[in-house]
Amino acid sequence: MPIDDRNLPRCEANHVPLTPLSFLDRTAELYPDRLAIVHGLGETALRQTWNETRIRCRRLASALRQAGIDRQDTVAALLPNTPPMVEAHFGVPMAGAVLNTLNTRLDPEAIAFMLDHGEARAVLVDPEFAALLARALPLRQRSDPLLVIQTQDAGFGAPTAVLEAVDYEAFLAGGDPDFAGVMPLDEWDAIALNYTSGTTGNPKGVLYHHRGAALNALSNILEWDMPKHPVYLWTLPLFHCNGWCFPWTLAARAGVNVCLRRVEAATVFDLMRAHRVTHYCGAPIVHAMLANAPEALKAGLQRGIRGMVAASAPPAALLEAMERMGIELTHVYGLTEVYGPATVCAPQAGWAELPVEERARLNARQGVRYHLQHEARVLDPDTLQPVPWDGETMGEIMFRGNIVMKGYLKNPQATAQAFAGGWFHTGDLAVQYPDGYIKIKDRSKDIIISGGENISSIEVEDVLYRHPAVQAAAVVAKPDPRWGETPCAFVELKDGADVTAEAIIAHCRAHLAGFKVPRAVVFGELPKTSTGKIQKFELRKRAGSVQAIDV
Repeated sequence: MPIDDRNLPRCEANHVPLTPLSFLDRTAELYPDRLAIVHGLGETALRQTWNETRIRCRRLASALRQAGIDRQDTVAALLPNTPPMVEAHFGVPMAGAVLNTLNTRLDPEAIAFMLDHGEARAVLVDPEFAALLARALPLRQRSDPLLVIQTQDAGFGAPTAVLEAVDYEAFLAGGDPDFAGVMPLDEWDAIALNYTSGTTGNPKGVLYHHRGAALNALSNILEWDMPKHPVYLWTLPLFHCNGWCFPWTLAARAGVNVCLRRVEAATVFDLMRAHRVTHYCGAPIVHAMLANAPEALKAGLQRGIRGMVAASAPPAALLEAMERMGIELTHVYGLTEVYGPATVCAPQAGWAELPVEERARLNARQGVRYHLQHEARVLDPDTLQPVPWDGETMGEIMFRGNIVMKGYLKNPQATAQAFAGGWFHTGDLAVQYPDGYIKIKDRSKDIIISGGENISSIEVEDVLYRHPAVQAAAVVAKPDPRWGETPCAFVELKDGADVTAEAIIAHCRAHLAGFKVPRAVVFGELPKTSTGKIQKFELRKRAGSVQAIDV
């Protein structure tokens, strides 16, 4: 007979909501004096233990509650990879609130939209981005008050603009160092809000839950076989999918957060040597920057550093250059909707002995599901049946499991489409090999990935259409040795119009964040179908031979 467990219900003794906040408490209790955060070099570097970090996070959470921040309220952060950004990943959810990390590279209009759409009650801002926030605030449509909390950083200097703001350190000083925190009532409660570039309209707000954040943080440990007390360099922006959940990963392993305001080769190598860095993540451009740096900068670098790379696959030349530096790359794949990386190209025994070109071919695949992701499959998008594992039959990558978003904030139609048939539809077309490894072949979404940043081609096209001389426009990805991809604009002018490529670039720069501005402009009649639809596949063929413009 089956076991009868009806008289054994869940209770506080045997069921507690999963949350990465518990990682902070355990590590602060077990390793209170171990280094948690370091910012800078030499005698002037800021150094903070795990116990000090927990106290500061408790103060932040307490102060936010005192300021009226309640459960599931949104607190935004316009911060670089500095200590306050690490603290926000614990202090904000410890207040019961939802952390919305804003992309510091966006334009004021986008920042204003996100503050409004997410209904932020407060925003943490770094002095470097005070001017950006100052330009965004008047563009908000909501009239409710927004508490501005400005952080400090001796390494940057005076704020770029004067804001009506509360000083971060003073704000923390008013918080209770013994505040127990507001733990989630349910692990399904939202912990973070991240905006992702869409192919149409405004960006979509992706909501993460405590359960997914905890599980992806633990999966990071498993994929990397990460030992205790890793030293992690923040070359990956913390506003990207909450740094791929690594703030919570490091708390679970009692590691060190080596903060980094700006990614520059000389600074990265200095920090790697000074702090004995063991792990770091980044888009291909970050790894290529290190590989192509002058040899003098690499002198004295310790071997055995682990790097994680997402977006485009690492080519053979990059793998070879990394190996010469003693850095081992792990290729991962994911999206904002799956908490960052959710598949990994897990190396198999014997790969290390293969020629570098063959290793590059194997490592170019997006791989297999993360440990704690339930499923990652290539399915026929119409039937939702698995495609043959033959490395040739195309399908769509789909995910199912606990490391998938709650959904899109205030967008039930997009959520329903994304979850149709009980799978999260990525829009990425791929094949699956006989060993189960997935490899992307194309993107069904018109998204350009430049230096790890997502760019909506339609957003750029909308700006191009605003120019009075433009009759038709299409934007596609142009291969770029540094950025991976950059936007290439094909423009059909109105009869009699006369405009230069430089003028088109200037027009785009006035309306778009810098990384979204096309680096190449091609004039001429656009190829179209009989129904008038622009043939982007034809433009993609042309884009590879187009010369870029220095913008």
